[in-house]
Order: sequence, then C-alpha cells, then structure tokens
Amino acid sequence: MKTTNKLLVSCEEAKHICDKNQYGEASITEIIKLNIRLMYCKVTRAYSKRNVKLTKTIKKSNIQTFSVSEKQAMKNRLQEELAK
Repeated sequence: MKTTNKLLVSCEEAKHICDKNQYGEASITEIIKLNIRLMYCKVTRAYSKRNVKLTKTIKKSNIQTFSVSEKQAMKNRLQEELAK
C-alpha cells in the first residue's frame, strides 16, 4: 500500500528499509523515512529493536565452520561406517 506523502512509508516498506539499514545499504532518504516511521509506529520500533538485537547476537557469536576438506573427510568416514 503506497502513501501519497513521499516521507511516509508503509509498515512493510519500513521493515525492508530497516533490514537494508542493518547492512549499511539504505540511502539517506530511506533512513529519514525510516526514522519518521519509527517516531509514530510501535510495530516498526519493535521490529527494529529485534533486528538490532539479532544482528548484535550473530556478530558476537563467533561461529566457526568446517572447511570443505574437513566436511569431505567426515562424509567419507560416515560412508565407511555405514558400509560396515
């Protein structure tokens, strides 16, 4: 649902801008529109707050993954065990 005022955005559009802003992809105009929306919309504020919390949690989680060779070695060992 589009609004006639260029500074007011829908809730869905604000959520999209919020996501873009988290990754540094939002333009200045979009950030202004988001901030206006955040002033009067409790739903968008809650979404933004959860989004920030999720991003911070993921950044500080220090997740480590297996390399491709380690994955292949595990797969081979599993296949060997299943073949027994």
